[in-house]
Amino acid sequence: MFATLPTAGRPTALLVLGCLATALAQGYSVGTDDEIRESAQTLAYDAMLFYDGNSTGKTPGLLPGPPSEGLGDYYWYQAATMMSTLVDYWHLTGDGTYNDVVAKGLVHQAGKDRNYMPANQTATLVNDDQGFWGMAAMLAAEHQFPAPDNEVWLPLAQAVWNTQVERLDDRCGGGLAWAISPEQLGYQYKNTVSNAVFFNLGARLARYTGNSTYLRQAEATWDWLWALEYIDHKTWRAYDGAHSEQNCTDVNKATFSTNIAFLTQGAAFIYNHTQEEKWFERTNELVGRFLQDFFPEDVAYEVPCEAAKGRCTGDMIAYKGYAHRLLAVVTQLVPSTSQRILPVLQKSAQAAVEQCTGGDSGRACGFYWSLGEYVDPEADGTTGAGEALNVLAAISSLLIDGASSPMTNATGTSTEAGDSDSEAQTDNDPATSTNSSGAATFGPAMLASGMGTLLWMFL
Repeated sequence: MFATLPTAGRPTALLVLGCLATALAQGYSVGTDDEIRESAQTLAYDAMLFYDGNSTGKTPGLLPGPPSEGLGDYYWYQAATMMSTLVDYWHLTGDGTYNDVVAKGLVHQAGKDRNYMPANQTATLVNDDQGFWGMAAMLAAEHQFPAPDNEVWLPLAQAVWNTQVERLDDRCGGGLAWAISPEQLGYQYKNTVSNAVFFNLGARLARYTGNSTYLRQAEATWDWLWALEYIDHKTWRAYDGAHSEQNCTDVNKATFSTNIAFLTQGAAFIYNHTQEEKWFERTNELVGRFLQDFFPEDVAYEVPCEAAKGRCTGDMIAYKGYAHRLLAVVTQLVPSTSQRILPVLQKSAQAAVEQCTGGDSGRACGFYWSLGEYVDPEADGTTGAGEALNVLAAISSLLIDGASSPMTNATGTSTEAGDSDSEAQTDNDPATSTNSSGAATFGPAMLASGMGTLLWMFL
């Protein structure tokens, strides 16, 4: 059932598997590679029980939702989280059971313009939502994920970048706003996550294609975040954002693991591509802060909300999976980080699977890993998809040492990419309307009303 994977190549693999005690949670065992694959297979099956996009009359690539319309617990971008988690699952375990479903979802949600702005999402779609889908397509390209006929993943990721680079403006000296148009709530908020996702995608496109335009813009985005002190110059914490009406001086110092996750991995991609010492140092500073803040006692912990049950939103619930998946890839891109990162991911994954003892199956997973016991997702008002995907990501990522690193243009496939107007651009000719501040001419406003995303930063 599973493809044969190469033997782990680094000494740290022995540390991860040698020190990893067998975790028993209703049959889950993670002491060997084979046990990890078997546990991941069960976790993937359970996670897919939340997905109905492959059912008759349902839309491929969507989880039930959005909550704002009373249709389910999940927003559009959270389906991108599921798709990317399953791409990694296939890459790490060799199990292609869900590949067709994932491929159809990734293609369908790209929309008619192939840029992840489908017509049925435009009323609520914001920059980070689109970026999550762009990163999912980028991941598929880097792993050579099997694509349907006449489909290539790279252009979908490029098209997201091309539409977003046109939205940069000179408010606060550059950067992306959370929302896309002035009619949307959040247009005055320039948040870190939108820019961290844009930075991450650009860094990966730079490495994959070798094109310097992607690299220059990724560096400009970093410089903008640094200049506004969205990244703390002393602590290296990544804060949430600020309002353009205040010239982005009112920095909201809330910290979320996704912000630093996307920045850390993006910095690692640039270092791997350029071998520049500054990016090595930045990666290591971010890794240190990431582990210290979001893995206390070496177990993933979402700082802003996890101290009390019921405080975490459906968005925050799914962040731990990103933390595990992205940090695992950092160890491939900057191997010297492995000794710090892999033992932490190992212990955290063990804590994750040990609490998967709930539900009718006796193996449902919760969110509060550090408690050592299952907490029903109802405590945070969710039905459990994010919780399930988190644990799947954590367990699958234990196989990172035996997996190939993200590919580049030399081994992947290149073709043409559409922009927001469905015009073709080659993968070596991205949009170039950028300047050193990270600003560009703002594209045509997209009419929209309301948004089904978080409101906590405005409280």
